[in-house]
Amino acid sequence: QALSEIAGMGGGGGDLQEMRARPLGERRADLHGFCNPSDFQRSPYLSARGNIANIFRGSTEEGYKAYHADKYDEDKNPNGIINFGTSENKLCFDLMSKRLTQTDMNLMEPPLLQYPDWKGHMFLREEVARFLTYYCKAPAPLKAENVIVLNGCGSLFSALATVLCDPGEAVLIATPFYGGITQSVFLYGNVKLVYAYLDSKITGTNTRPFQLTVEKLEKALQDARAEGVTVRALILLNPQNPLGDIYSLSELRDYLEFAKRHELHVIVDEIYMLSVFDESATFHSVLGMDRLPDPQRTHVMWGISKDFAVSGIRFGTLYTENQDVANAVASLCYFHGVCGPVQHKVAQLLRDRDWINQVYLRANHARLKAAHTYVTDELKTLGVPFLNRNAGFFVWIDFRKYLKTGTFEEELLLWRRFLDNKVLLSCGKAFECSEPGWFRIIFADKTHRLQLGMQRIRKVLEEREQEILAEEKEQPCQSDQDGKADSTDEVIFVSRHQEPASAGSSNLGDLIGLLQQQMRSSDWLQKNTAEQFA
Repeated sequence: QALSEIAGMGGGGGDLQEMRARPLGERRADLHGFCNPSDFQRSPYLSARGNIANIFRGSTEEGYKAYHADKYDEDKNPNGIINFGTSENKLCFDLMSKRLTQTDMNLMEPPLLQYPDWKGHMFLREEVARFLTYYCKAPAPLKAENVIVLNGCGSLFSALATVLCDPGEAVLIATPFYGGITQSVFLYGNVKLVYAYLDSKITGTNTRPFQLTVEKLEKALQDARAEGVTVRALILLNPQNPLGDIYSLSELRDYLEFAKRHELHVIVDEIYMLSVFDESATFHSVLGMDRLPDPQRTHVMWGISKDFAVSGIRFGTLYTENQDVANAVASLCYFHGVCGPVQHKVAQLLRDRDWINQVYLRANHARLKAAHTYVTDELKTLGVPFLNRNAGFFVWIDFRKYLKTGTFEEELLLWRRFLDNKVLLSCGKAFECSEPGWFRIIFADKTHRLQLGMQRIRKVLEEREQEILAEEKEQPCQSDQDGKADSTDEVIFVSRHQEPASAGSSNLGDLIGLLQQQMRSSDWLQKNTAEQFA
C-alpha cells in the first residue's frame, strides 16, 4: 500500500505533502530525503515498485551522473568535474595493477568456469577466514563454513535486510551514515531505517561531536516502537562513514549488549578496517572480541573495494555463526555471485600476507596520511571547522557559517554551487545529518586533483562569504543567528580523538595557529565594534 501511494496509483492517494505529515510508522517509505518530488512521474510501463526504483535518486545520484558526463581529465578535460564525493581510494592504482597482473593471478581451470557453491568457492572462503582471523585479531581461528561471498557489501546489506526483516519492518542506524544503505535495504526488501540522530554538541555525556551512545539508541528504538514500527536489527559502521570515528572496545561492547537486551541482530560493517592510516588510532574488530554478547545475532561484513582500492571489483564477505542466516543469505547469492576467475584473484591477493604488510599497507597508509594532511591544512587556512579523524577516505566538514538561514534547502544550494564550479562534494542531507551545513569531502586522490579541487572550493566559499557580508550590510538590524542551526562554538576545530591530557605541545601550536587564522578570516571584529558595545 505504501509503495502504491508513493507511486501515485490511487488507494490512499498520492499526495506527497500529506504523506510527509503522517507519523513515523506510516511514512518510513517516504522518499522525500532522496528524490525530487517535482520530477516524480509515474511510468505506465512499471509496477509500483518499478516506479520507486526508477525515481529513487538524490543529490548524490544527481552529482554522480553529472560527474560521469563531465569527468575531469588533466589533458582531455581540464575544466571537468573533480570528484570529491564518491568514496574511492585513487592513490594505489600502481600497486594494485602490478599485483593483480602477476602470473599467479592468471589461473583458468574448469571449476572456475562452472557454477560454484553459492556461498563461494571453498578455497576462497578458507582464505577469507584466515585473513579475517589475522587482521581482526580473532581470539580463535575463524571458520570457513561461517563465510559467505557476494558481489559487494551493498548486496550484503540488501540480502541481510531481506532475510532478517519482513516488508515494512525496520533497522536502527545512527545518523549521519553512508546513504547508500537506505537504497540497499529498501529497494528489494522494502525494509525501512529508524534513525538515532547524533549532533555536534559537546555536553556532559557527549565528549566528542556526533558521539553515538546507548541512550540515543534506546530513545530511537522506543520512539519507533511507540509508533508501531517493528525494529529487527542495528547497523554499526566501524570505522564510521562519514565521521571517521573508530569505536573503542568498551563502546562496541555497550552497543552489542544493548542489542542483546532487545533481541536485535547487529550488522557490523568494517569495510574501512585496514584504512586506519595513523599509528595513534587503533581499530578493534567485533571479531577480535573475547566474547560476543549474542553471537547468533552478530554478523560482520568486509570487502576489498575500500581497503584495497579496487571499488570496480565487486567483492564483499559476510561472517556469521548463525547457519540459518548463512543459508538464507546463500539462497540470494544466486543473484549476487562473484565470478570464478575473480574469486581466484581475490584468494591470491588475500593470502599474500608479506606483500600486504610490507608493501601495500605501508604505502597506502603513508599516501592516505599525506593526502589527509594536505586537505586538512587547507581547511585550517580557510578557518573551516572539521572533524580530524584517522580512518577512511573522508573529512566531515562544517560549512554552517556559509548558510545564512541554516536550512537544508540552503545546504542543497551550496552543494549545487560547488557542482557548478566543477567540484563534487557530498552534502549532509545525503547522510541524513540532523544539522544543515555539514559536508563530506573525499581526500584519497592524487595531489594535482586535490590542489585544483581545493582551489575551486576556496573560490565558492570566498564568494559566499562576501555575499553574506553584503546581505548583512543591507539588513543591519537582523541578527546573523536568526534561523541558524546551533553555532560552531562546541565544534570549532576538533582535533584527534584523544584525551586532552595526551595532547602534545605541537597540538597546542596547531591550535594557536588555527585561532589566529580564524581571527584573521572572521568578520567578528568588524561587526562587534566599540560603538556597538556602547
